[in-house]
Amino acid sequence: MKVLAIDTSNFVMGIALVEDEIVKGEMITNLKKNHSVRVMPAIQSLLAECDVSPKELDLIVVAKGPGSYTGVRIGVTIAKTLAWALNIPLAGVSSLEVLAANAKYFDGFISPLFDARRGQIYTGLYKYHEELLEAVEQDQILLSKDWARKLKEKNEKVLFIGSDYELHKEILTEELRELAVFAPPSLQLPRPSELALLGMRKEPENIHSFVPNYIRLAEAEAKWLEQQQK
Repeated sequence: MKVLAIDTSNFVMGIALVEDEIVKGEMITNLKKNHSVRVMPAIQSLLAECDVSPKELDLIVVAKGPGSYTGVRIGVTIAKTLAWALNIPLAGVSSLEVLAANAKYFDGFISPLFDARRGQIYTGLYKYHEELLEAVEQDQILLSKDWARKLKEKNEKVLFIGSDYELHKEILTEELRELAVFAPPSLQLPRPSELALLGMRKEPENIHSFVPNYIRLAEAEAKWLEQQQK
């Protein structure tokens, strides 16, 4: 099975080609640049380098959020278009789950996080069990201070992973003390190859009804709904 994975949900743009659980190629950048301009050329380049044509693909996997509204939408739209045009299945994976997958060898809870502004974070809680990544707490958005207090009740070490944790490190450390562990830079970026491997185990999505998981409404949408309710 040849799987193309696409992640544009945050600053990181990741493209991977995996065949029968063997990583054939992977492209990752962590740049504040327009994904909409760069992602299709990156896909074409990777497939060409691996001597694989789009018609040979068996599955498209995409990071479905949470993350940047625009970034998530770009990745999901491209993935849906490719899956529909090639008439192959599409699988969606939480962007936080992809990041948590980097911590295979951590014996404890894993808290991947993305900054959500105003002291908030997108996060969830994961743990490996017999080499399978399991969700302990579903993906959510909340204040980092409230998340730290919630984790403190578990009284177990937690690995925070993601390039945004520096923005909240002081708060997390103040509450959790020695229970807070922070991943090294080499693990802070989501790997599109992990996205592909996770997606191979997911149930396929309905291409036409599949939508991103923003967790919260965009600010403009929230204000519009608030006005309608008034």
